Amino acid sequence: MRKRFGIDIDGTVTCPSALLPFINEGFGLNITLADVKEYDLNKVVKVPEERFAKWFIENEPIIYEKSPLAEGAEKILTKWKNEHELFFISARGPHLLENTKKWFSRKGLSYNHIELIGSHDKVSTAKRHEVDIFLEDKHDNAVMIHEECDIPVLLFNTPYNQDPIPKGVVRVNNWYEANNWVENWLR
Repeated sequence: MRKRFGIDIDGTVTCPSALLPFINEGFGLNITLADVKEYDLNKVVKVPEERFAKWFIENEPIIYEKSPLAEGAEKILTKWKNEHELFFISARGPHLLENTKKWFSRKGLSYNHIELIGSHDKVSTAKRHEVDIFLEDKHDNAVMIHEECDIPVLLFNTPYNQDPIPKGVVRVNNWYEANNWVENWLR
């Protein structure tokens, strides 16, 4: 049965540590993913918020252009593309749409729709597109999407999303576990 998947991009389709080499270079640091205990990177970088925000805006296109895929993402998304509709819903700003589409093309990823909403509030977009399941790495997004849309959400396990989760939000460690969960859910 064909389903519509809502899928976050950064930290879900891209490797969760994709930003770190850029941050390390930009600020002379040596941060690893294990150091990132909160989604707010400012807590780890420890520079004034305005400075970090300015740096991020300047580097965002380059970071997204060079972000590596999460392990297994290409294989599983290629498989799902033939069986389901893939709607990528990201907090990236809409001005990065062409940049994002080029990255998808270079990585050989297909999609039915990409929507860059410029905010972390994905609930209304998930509702509007009537997604049946969502894949996410940001803890509060996962919980809100599950609670407001009443759909299962797969939360990609990272050091920065370890708060407790309600039933209906399911932790997965990688794309292969996500695929196994989806196959069982579809049965």
